[in-house]
Amino acid sequence: MKEVVPPKQALMSAAGADALLMPSQYEPCGLTQMRAQHYGAVPVARRVGGLSDSIEDGVTGFLFDQYEPAALAQAIRRAVDTYAERTAWKKLVREAMNRQFGWDRSAEHYHALYRRALAQP
Repeated sequence: MKEVVPPKQALMSAAGADALLMPSQYEPCGLTQMRAQHYGAVPVARRVGGLSDSIEDGVTGFLFDQYEPAALAQAIRRAVDTYAERTAWKKLVREAMNRQFGWDRSAEHYHALYRRALAQP
């Protein structure tokens, strides 16, 4: 039988965590890292798919490129080192929590893109 964590418990877990590891091989556009950031858990993730779109390395989380244990370990080390510097960690958490991933932001980007496209001769 497959056990599923109820959504409320999953969100409470993110809210109680300091960091979230996402060493995904593929990730079209996960929501987990965005929820983690919203609740103050800093993502440590592979720079792939939607993860690289929603995490700014060293600003709202930590990214690594190669799908191998050493690359993940190096990203974790960067996170642990930042965690040890409490002021830097708190700044990173605040920045991550302040990120907006709603449709308003996307709509603004598309609107600007369309305006530029229409302005082209």
